[in-house]
Amino acid sequence: MNKYILLLCLLSMNHFLTKAQEDPYLWLEEVEGIKPLEFVQKLNQTTFEKIGKTKEYESIYNKSLEIFNSTDKIAYPTIHGNYVYNFWKDKDHIRGIWRRTTRQNYHSEKINWEVLLDLDELSKKENQNWVFKGASTTFPAGNLFLVSLSKGGGDATVIREFDVSRKSFVEKGFKLEEGKGDAVYLDENTLIVSRSDQENMTTSGYPTQVKFWKRGSSFENTSVMFEGKKTDVGTWGSLLRSGSTIYPFIIQASSFFTSKKYVWFENKLIQIEIPEDAEMSELLNNQLIINLKSDWEVKGKVYKQGSVVSVDFKKIIDGNIDIYPIFTPNAYSSVEEVSAMKNKLLVNVLTNVKNELFVYSFEKGKWISEKVSAPDYGKISIGSTDKNSEQYYFLYQNFLTPPSLYHADAQTKKIQTIKSLPAFFDGSKYKIEQYKAKSKDGTEIPYFVVSGKTTQWNGTNPTLLYAYGGFEASSSPYYLNATGCAWLENGGVYVLANIRGGGEFGPAWHQAGLKEKRQTVYNDFHAVAEDLIAKKITSNKHLGIMGGSNGGLLVGVAFTQRPDLYQAVVCQVPLLDMQRYNKLLAGASWMDEYGNPDIPEEWEYIKKYSPYHNLKPGVVYPEVLFLTSTKDDRVHPGHARKMAAKMIDMGYPVLYYENTEGGHAGASTNEQTAKLVALEFSYLLMKLK
Repeated sequence: MNKYILLLCLLSMNHFLTKAQEDPYLWLEEVEGIKPLEFVQKLNQTTFEKIGKTKEYESIYNKSLEIFNSTDKIAYPTIHGNYVYNFWKDKDHIRGIWRRTTRQNYHSEKINWEVLLDLDELSKKENQNWVFKGASTTFPAGNLFLVSLSKGGGDATVIREFDVSRKSFVEKGFKLEEGKGDAVYLDENTLIVSRSDQENMTTSGYPTQVKFWKRGSSFENTSVMFEGKKTDVGTWGSLLRSGSTIYPFIIQASSFFTSKKYVWFENKLIQIEIPEDAEMSELLNNQLIINLKSDWEVKGKVYKQGSVVSVDFKKIIDGNIDIYPIFTPNAYSSVEEVSAMKNKLLVNVLTNVKNELFVYSFEKGKWISEKVSAPDYGKISIGSTDKNSEQYYFLYQNFLTPPSLYHADAQTKKIQTIKSLPAFFDGSKYKIEQYKAKSKDGTEIPYFVVSGKTTQWNGTNPTLLYAYGGFEASSSPYYLNATGCAWLENGGVYVLANIRGGGEFGPAWHQAGLKEKRQTVYNDFHAVAEDLIAKKITSNKHLGIMGGSNGGLLVGVAFTQRPDLYQAVVCQVPLLDMQRYNKLLAGASWMDEYGNPDIPEEWEYIKKYSPYHNLKPGVVYPEVLFLTSTKDDRVHPGHARKMAAKMIDMGYPVLYYENTEGGHAGASTNEQTAKLVALEFSYLLMKLK
């Protein structure tokens, strides 16, 4: 055989092997393709024929919709100047209304709302399913706002200028076509814009450029203030404000957890020399507030990972660093939120997965703290703070206690209850307990159990285990509202696990599950499941699991690694194909969390847990319910589609529902959300009771 023929044979063999290794379900990644949508429609119909006929479905749907549409809900406040703004949805406002009232009126028994923008009317007028994604204004707050609107609930938005005094969009005002990124007012006639388009977009789909855009000029012809790299996660512009002084700043994120920070000062861009994994959270009276994700050594002193510190802003611009400690965590605590008022700082601390709120004051070169008299043993969230006074709002709730909104004044220390959500189920019938499971490496993993006071641990209780375990996101107690009605009142036990990968115990808790250490997260989850069974709270025949996004990956790994443990799986907007995740939508931005599957040594550890690649023939898997959205432009719906198709072709029964809108949240309206709740819990009751 001559060399030419041999070369042809080798090329043909290589082509054959490449074809053999190709993913046969790639066609399902065409989001709006005719054939993929036919596949989706067929599975949606089959799922509804099975779950929609269960005796619980209609009652769960109706009760959930009643809860979501309730006019007794809390109208959560956002302070802009002398007004409180709120976005609201109910049965008469399916897509919602954006409205405002005076700050004084907001505290009255009957609030007189002024409707600014009706999304239902706008959607009908423009023949588009608009979803409200927020609004920002000038400083001090004026009549002009930048309103962000999404087509169907995705992350990509259209931004339009809106005049609240006229209750209309500004003719020939600022307007940005659909894209990812943001825009903020530098002043009434200038925007700081970071916006992705086909030419100026990272591999993750986020902006590469930041521009100062002057009113009346063309955005396309506006000069670029800063440009990052295509391989960055993204580059964003925003503002730091201390009193009446505003500083434009830029974040150039080289990875999901690291970034370079720049400030525009005296007509030049200056890099702020802090650790790239540190986060700048606020600027308060020239003190730049920094959250540390790793130890930081300055002038021979080490500031501990997870601490919150401040530096003199003007000094650090000049290259001098003076550090003032604010909060230093212990082994059981972490910082969840930091928010500034006029002269004081709010710090929300999580201690053993329960929140505590502190007010800090900077006095004579030291930060002095005082604990806020907020309710104990639950979840506290900072609402809106006022940068013109020491007033703020916070929210308190736990699994059985409905949320209450409080107004507080850090100066007078006065706290007032503004509104409490009514109870949607009788919480007095249930109890909350906290246990710990021992993971494979000996680490104790805390978890909460919510059950009936008279429930017997006999191994027969239908039990739902929920967790997230990623991106340093903490899972803390929250009011179960629809879950309480759909699950607890139907005899179910609810479990929330605080596995590693989250932020419950600070950055180290998260970093314990990064990249090659990812299996640690899944071992924690399995350990909680095994502990539930060992305690006879439930058994494998009565144990279901639920998770969304990264949590969808979690439950995907759980049922492919330990199908013996789980009888039901609700897998929401999941990542599942971990070989291609970095090529789909925003996936490339998460390689700092999971690793890069295109690097052979990193694929070696990723492939060991990738659910899509670990399906095996002849295994007894639970019948999984996959849920996703066609309009999810963060986690590609192809993950759920391909996993479902592969399981079906392997002879495994699956249930599948894909909402045609909703974005990464999975739903855009209260009706859609109620439908998802009814599907999820009817399925769980069908499988676990």
